[in-house]
Amino acid sequence: MADPPTDGPVNPTKAAFSSPIPHVAELGIELVEAGGGRGIMRLPWRENLVGNPETGVLHGGVVTTLIDSICGIACLTALEKPQPIATLDLRIDYLRPATPRRDIFAAAQAYKVTRQVVFTRATAYQDGPDDLVAASVGTFMLTGRLGVRAAKTGAKGAS
Repeated sequence: MADPPTDGPVNPTKAAFSSPIPHVAELGIELVEAGGGRGIMRLPWRENLVGNPETGVLHGGVVTTLIDSICGIACLTALEKPQPIATLDLRIDYLRPATPRRDIFAAAQAYKVTRQVVFTRATAYQDGPDDLVAASVGTFMLTGRLGVRAAKTGAKGAS
């Protein structure tokens, strides 16, 4: 994940979170919404992202990148002051293959912010939040030198 902007509160835009990350831009992942420790991204289906040409199913690594990216955005928007983060752990349960030729979405929430770690939950889905492709939990390390306080959005902080 690229370093967030360093001036003022985190206020993500599509350009701010898609362009600086070459891998995300190359995959065509788009930010749908972000703020308050939450976010949603969309990955349009493309043939060059298919893992199995016989079935047309997206490659699992593409889904992993989508989930990791939206969890990172949820972390950044949960912080009172922006700072660099790094993925510590990301567990993904793949519940079913994504349906070929259909976009996939991922939604994440940063549910706990401590001085050094942000904890996230995420899902990947197609026709709606109940049409799950994958479910995830992750932890992200705050790598900046800034002090961290819990987000104003209700994420619980630890002293």
